[in-house]
Amino acid sequence: MNRFAIASPKTFKEAGELLVDKRFTLPMLKAGGMDVLDHMKEGLYEPDVLINIKRLKLESGPSVSVVSGSIRIEAGATLAEIAASKIIQEEAPVVGQATDSAATPQVRNVATAAGNLLQRPRCWYYRNVEFNCLKKGGDRCYAVEGENKYHAIFGDGPCHIVHPSNLAPALMVCDGTVHVIGGTRKSISIESLFHMPSKGVSDENTLEKGEVVTHITLKPAAKSGFYVVKEKQSFDWPLVLACVSLELDGDTIKSARVCAGAVAPTPWMLPKVAEALKGIKVSDDAGLRKAAALSTEGAKPMSGNAYKLKLLPVAIRRAVLKALGQNPEPVA
Repeated sequence: MNRFAIASPKTFKEAGELLVDKRFTLPMLKAGGMDVLDHMKEGLYEPDVLINIKRLKLESGPSVSVVSGSIRIEAGATLAEIAASKIIQEEAPVVGQATDSAATPQVRNVATAAGNLLQRPRCWYYRNVEFNCLKKGGDRCYAVEGENKYHAIFGDGPCHIVHPSNLAPALMVCDGTVHVIGGTRKSISIESLFHMPSKGVSDENTLEKGEVVTHITLKPAAKSGFYVVKEKQSFDWPLVLACVSLELDGDTIKSARVCAGAVAPTPWMLPKVAEALKGIKVSDDAGLRKAAALSTEGAKPMSGNAYKLKLLPVAIRRAVLKALGQNPEPVA
């Protein structure tokens, strides 16, 4: 590992200025540092300066608050803080459930909201320095003809990663917005924060050089739920996950937002499922199953991941049940 400097800016503005400082060839932000340090240990990153933003906040106060009717989450809020927040538990349970499911307690106590959104893919070819894959400037995605058990079933490539964030799909069903400093923009909708590999294979987000995430806002979604299927329920990456927010009219679903995770290079919205849920009574399990079954339309599984076609409708139905306050049976 090469030597590197540590910078400790006093403001987000200073952090953004360091990112475009011509004295440095590869400046990198570090808050919790989980993913950055993993990359450095794996030989994938060799930054010449780490910019420590762990303790930066635009405003004093709690990490999670309500401002003008929106929920505000500081960029440096840890996943544990978000999951434990009474505001989140009552007003946006999908976000609390998603963050509480991420990684291990030790990681959740360190990893931050912005870091979770912006972490790099967990594809084993990308993470292995021995493979010069498409994302690292090579000429192929090794998952196409290789081991692709955990790769995408949606999207047409050319890179077949799945988006690694638990928080991002939850924010997608809560109309989340990421607020930034250091560029021409002040905010970016969560749907616009990420892009498909066809729009640029070397990165996954639309942040411009010098932009730093300061905080996140989202709309309350009291009737919302998260469900994840893993190979083991202790620390593991999702096979599939589902996030749902509902608006009810009595015992009938008036509107819905549905997003899947671990199935595509971005958080994958499912508008057909959301539309099919409209008008279904909460007691109509056959109707819920029929709507959830639409989630696999357009999927193109690879040689080793067709099993996700069976798991995804299950996860969506159970996320709906959780949004309704029920406790669905776990996947065996």
